[in-house]
Amino acid sequence: MSAYKVWSKFFWRAVTGEFLATLIFVLIGLSTTKWTATEEKPQASTVLLISLSFGLSISTMVYCFGHISGAHINPAVTVAMLFTRKISIVKAFFYLAAQCLGATAGSAILYVITPGTTGGPFGVTLLSSNISLLQGIAVELLITFQLVFTVFTTCDPKHSDLKVTAALAIGFSVFIGHLFAIPYTGASMNPARSLGPAVVTWIWENHWVYWVGPISGGLIAAILYTYLCHPNLELKQCVMGAFPMDHSVKQEGESFHNSTPVSPENSERSEWLESVLTVNTDKAEMNETSTIDAEKARPMELEHVHIDTEKEEKNDLSNCPQYEIKCKF
Repeated sequence: MSAYKVWSKFFWRAVTGEFLATLIFVLIGLSTTKWTATEEKPQASTVLLISLSFGLSISTMVYCFGHISGAHINPAVTVAMLFTRKISIVKAFFYLAAQCLGATAGSAILYVITPGTTGGPFGVTLLSSNISLLQGIAVELLITFQLVFTVFTTCDPKHSDLKVTAALAIGFSVFIGHLFAIPYTGASMNPARSLGPAVVTWIWENHWVYWVGPISGGLIAAILYTYLCHPNLELKQCVMGAFPMDHSVKQEGESFHNSTPVSPENSERSEWLESVLTVNTDKAEMNETSTIDAEKARPMELEHVHIDTEKEEKNDLSNCPQYEIKCKF
């Protein structure tokens, strides 16, 4: 990315959009966790309330800021976009900084405007006492995988047949991710969302889990979608060109058109078929060569032939220039 693009108003408008979108998303989402009491096994109504808050808020932010910055609002999405070369390193760096600052600012605003007597964990993502660190990473990996995969699918310009909007699909993805993972890890799915409350409350217990899990899940989703589920034609041609198939070497007992070994009973028939194919190919090449030579032997210009009598014209009609002109047209 050139210096002109970095210092352009469009670039900084996109960075500002990421900051505002993440600030509003964290502010609205954490507001529901602030008013809920700390529970080892949260009630179904509590889980539904938090899930709806985060799902609807992310859907609204994607709809509002999608045309401004792309509405990543998640370091896992930005890293996945960087890994698949959809954005530059400079843009990814500023996006990550804006997201982290926006999440911290949103958490700080909520901390200031909320009464101090209100109980609750203030949205700090903590692992349940019944699961290990590895299980917590796996849960965060899975829910972020389905989120980033949804982002890549709905935002792909090649998918013009999709009837649902990207904002609605991403909102549902965040909603179902929270429904599943709140009892296990608090359902971060977003390292910036976990960073904001951790900075305000200064609670860093197992905080690294909420960076390793989501970013790993986002990278796996990006790799699977970009290089396997919906490959780019140019990338596929590049890969196939880097590993060309060599058909000049034929292993013993192996056919070019079939990877299974050739049985001895059918070896003679296979040789006969290959010989017939070679003969036919040679004949076709000879016919094509003779046709090309005949075309080259034709005169480039028409010569005017003077015909004296009507009998000579009938006998030598094939040599008549008028007849030759009619054939050509």
